[in-house]
Amino acid sequence: MSFLSLKQVSRFYGSVAAVHNFDLGVEKGEFISLLGPSGCGKTTTLQMIAGLVRPSSGTIMMGGRDITYMPPPQRQLGVVFQSYALFPHMTVAQNVSFGLEMRKVAKAERETRIKDILALVHLSALADRYPREMSGGQRQRVAIARALVINPPVLLLDEPLSNLDAQLREEMQFELRRIQQAVGITTIMVTHDQAEALSISDRVVVMEKGKITQVDTPYELYEHPRNDFISSFVGKSNFMPATAVANGAGTTISIGSTDITFETDAKTASKDVSVFIRPEKLRLTTPSNGQLQGTVTTRYFMGSQWLVSAATPAGVLAVAVPNLGAPPPLEGENVGLSWQHGDCRVLAAGAAE
Repeated sequence: MSFLSLKQVSRFYGSVAAVHNFDLGVEKGEFISLLGPSGCGKTTTLQMIAGLVRPSSGTIMMGGRDITYMPPPQRQLGVVFQSYALFPHMTVAQNVSFGLEMRKVAKAERETRIKDILALVHLSALADRYPREMSGGQRQRVAIARALVINPPVLLLDEPLSNLDAQLREEMQFELRRIQQAVGITTIMVTHDQAEALSISDRVVVMEKGKITQVDTPYELYEHPRNDFISSFVGKSNFMPATAVANGAGTTISIGSTDITFETDAKTASKDVSVFIRPEKLRLTTPSNGQLQGTVTTRYFMGSQWLVSAATPAGVLAVAVPNLGAPPPLEGENVGLSWQHGDCRVLAAGAAE
């Protein structure tokens, strides 16, 4: 049995299902991200695990105990909120100590645990500072230290990096993962940022309209999305409307005037499908050498790469061109677009592959 499991968990507000039949098993020490757009039910799911929201149905088990309706204090979970919720009138050490004092931990043990946790989050030198005297990244680490110092069985993170600027947010992603791995704590994080989820999670749970659409490792989720929603929400994507017709060699996919044979399941045969390919898997070449021909409509310099759009018979496609010195063709120039066979995937819109 998984260390933390949710079985058929639902939460209704009137007739509206915020979360519906949610099934998930989380192993001890695993880092799980709940990923999805606003309103998909990810925060409600986290709140049900924390005990802040009561499930309408289903069961939540932790360490073999049924905690479905257990009050939050009895669950002893560590929670880091989006706002960090630090006490402004307390120093860093006092903020971290608060949970231990509420649990009546002896002073000598409190001091030892505070010292150890502040060292872990690299804040030992700031123990006497107040939150207003610290940067956003430092305040976030205080919030994590306060949640971890009580030795919780599970750490819950609700959009913990959303208040940070872009550069600091990226730095703190890896700092958060470092801390989680050092402690070995089971962690569930809510985020709407797909790059954040992919970079630091062991597995990612993609949610849409209160339901799970795919649970997978970051690599598998990115490379093998199950439907159009996941492939468009997780990373940038190109979709080419196509028609699939079965033949002896497999399935022929017609994209505009181009026919491509795929060795794919017969369930895609003889119907409209989407061919899905990531911008970084497309290559610009001369028109005569491309599997599709097109005309450059826009190009944007992004530093490490160029993002080029090309109008083709299959629609306007985005191409990520690495910045290796020479810039890509100018707007208005004719180009060819090519790809490796395995880089294209055939998806029946809205259905599993």
